Amino acid sequence: MTDRPLTDYIRTIPDFPVPGVQFRDVTTLFAAPVAFRRAIDELAAPYRDDGIDVVVALDARGFILGGAIAYNLGLPFVPIRKQGKLPGRTIVEAYSLEYGEAVMEMHDDAFKAGARVLLIDDLLATGGTAVAGVKLIERLGGQIVAASFVVNLPDLGGEGRLKEMGIEVHTLCAFAGD
Repeated sequence: MTDRPLTDYIRTIPDFPVPGVQFRDVTTLFAAPVAFRRAIDELAAPYRDDGIDVVVALDARGFILGGAIAYNLGLPFVPIRKQGKLPGRTIVEAYSLEYGEAVMEMHDDAFKAGARVLLIDDLLATGGTAVAGVKLIERLGGQIVAASFVVNLPDLGGEGRLKEMGIEVHTLCAFAGD
């Protein structure tokens, strides 16, 4: 395993997708097999014996992580996608993010009420996407055990928003000042 901090594998792209945003690109982490494996193992480990029933991940980089974590834990995987991408009946949730607005959706039969859910995404910024995911999961009767991310941008407030909702937050690294 690599001893280098995971932040060494995450590149910063200034002014993307809009001026002033410092985009933290995890695709460079995905391209480093040892670091990627470490990230998956570290995201999954706290929940190995926690009675999780399903891993739910947010569009789109969250799918890469969520699928690998579900495989690692031997659990089902459920995607939450941008509107118009899922083929079955869905429930939808509109939300704001740091540089726009969007709508997320999930199949209305993604899991049974009472399921213990681990929510996954690559990055936590303002929390808009994660909060929308939480609301969708809760509307289906899911019990969110935790929301887990590779990167936290704590200065943007997403972690606080989730904690105010009673959600446990687990992150692997942080970039301050974003």
